[in-house]
Amino acid sequence: MRDFSREALRFSMLPLSFVAETVLISLSGVMAPGPISAVTVGRGNETPHAGVYVALGHGIVEFPLMIFLYLGFGLFLSNLQVKSAIALAGGLVLSYLSYAMFRDLKSGDPAETKAGRSPLISGALLSLGNPYFLVWWATVGVSLILRASHYGISGFTLFMVIHWMCDLVWLYFLSILAFKGGKVLGKTFRKVVLFICGTFLAGFAVKYLIDGARGLI
Repeated sequence: MRDFSREALRFSMLPLSFVAETVLISLSGVMAPGPISAVTVGRGNETPHAGVYVALGHGIVEFPLMIFLYLGFGLFLSNLQVKSAIALAGGLVLSYLSYAMFRDLKSGDPAETKAGRSPLISGALLSLGNPYFLVWWATVGVSLILRASHYGISGFTLFMVIHWMCDLVWLYFLSILAFKGGKVLGKTFRKVVLFICGTFLAGFAVKYLIDGARGLI
């Protein structure tokens, strides 16, 4: 009972300034253009709820990672070989997703294809294979986690929820925007979006593969 009271007291001291800081820094990360945004927009052509599934897939990876860092294993993510292996794996995943989008584009009706169709799996794989996502957590993310830990387990839990909610809100917004645009502007708009997103993913795939190879040489 005493431990619970102490935990509640620490949580009650959590300043609103830290909550605001968490929201702003989290949004600055998730709103930066990247593979997850590209996949969300591309799959948003098919369903306005794609962003929710991408965020859930992202959360499947991100929640355990945050706990992992909270327990003090951040140095593992700073290892050059680990980052290089992740970059190579991420490059391969991005290559497939880019290929899937171009195949959807070639089919003439993106909504009818099945390739790379699961936004939940895409969200998880792109999170696992993104070395820059891990670097962000090993640096900026760790500093936020350390600050949140001063307010106990409840403060850390609130931090995790707030951070993931920022991902959810932004990605859902992107998929709704892409879906509405497709409905209003038709198949031509969808094809243009798929082409742009596929090209975007291909560019990231090349970058990840080069970075990964350099790190292992």
